[in-house]
Amino acid sequence: MMLQIGDQFDHFQIRGHIAQGGMSDIYRAYDLISGKDVVLKVPDRMSIGDPAQYERFQRELEVMRTLNHPSIQKGLGSGKYNSTPYLITELVTGESMRELIRRSAPLPVDEAVALIRKIADGLGHCHDHNIIHRDMKPENILFTDNKQPIILDFGLALTKGGFRVTYANLSGTAGTPDYMAPEQVEGKRGDKRTDLYALGVIFFELLSGRTPFSGDNNLAVMAQQMHGTIPRLDKERPEITPQLAAVVAKCLMKNPDDRYPDMKALLYDLDHLGSVDLSVLDKLYEESKPVPFYKSPIVLSIGAGLGILIFLALLGLLLQAIR
Repeated sequence: MMLQIGDQFDHFQIRGHIAQGGMSDIYRAYDLISGKDVVLKVPDRMSIGDPAQYERFQRELEVMRTLNHPSIQKGLGSGKYNSTPYLITELVTGESMRELIRRSAPLPVDEAVALIRKIADGLGHCHDHNIIHRDMKPENILFTDNKQPIILDFGLALTKGGFRVTYANLSGTAGTPDYMAPEQVEGKRGDKRTDLYALGVIFFELLSGRTPFSGDNNLAVMAQQMHGTIPRLDKERPEITPQLAAVVAKCLMKNPDDRYPDMKALLYDLDHLGSVDLSVLDKLYEESKPVPFYKSPIVLSIGAGLGILIFLALLGLLLQAIR
């Protein structure tokens, strides 16, 4: 049962319900001790008795205690009330990146690059502390009043030494299909390059107003993540240079080994766009070119079959001639 406006939970008074995630209810609350509005995150009733859900929640507590960066939501504390654990974070009152995209995308190139730089720096801080977010998407980025992006919701984060857990009431595949890297689709745990792929999808969305892949359902989108080819951004917007298109494409390579190894490498290229290697575009789009009809597997198979039949017919004629 959700808390209601006016309810008191420990030393917090509920002022509103912000969101409901896969494992928690998130409230705006007033801290009766500090006199400040905060975010109160409480596991939902279904997850309290689920060891896997509780482990995910404990992992998020660990993450919030570890990180300290201007692009990451601050954890203010945690506790238990009537045997229910809770997490307290700073309240960010600005719009979400999803709202920004709906309102303004595609963004001016310089503005999109500036936002991605700040988010990449924050994710790099996470990775430096052996924390992989694994659910980067516009809904999990809020803006402060001075337009500073803030990364939040580390409920699916992978930490060093964290063991694999699955949900009783959720899919075992971590992530959101539009932003999932191919290795996540395959059920792998992912690493820093998985976050980099999701950031690449967000980058593409800021520059184009849409995600690189779409489909009628989640399975269709996940299939595109595995096998689809992203549109080439510099062919869609003249103000996007081939160098910037190459940066986005490198973030979105199917094979993690073909992506940037870390956020520092991405930031370096964003700061030195003039020297970006364009071979990634040749590799990506050369592989995606349609096979000529006469080279298609079906035609080659038919040709091979006809060749065998002709050979057998000639062999038969030869044997008859010998007799």
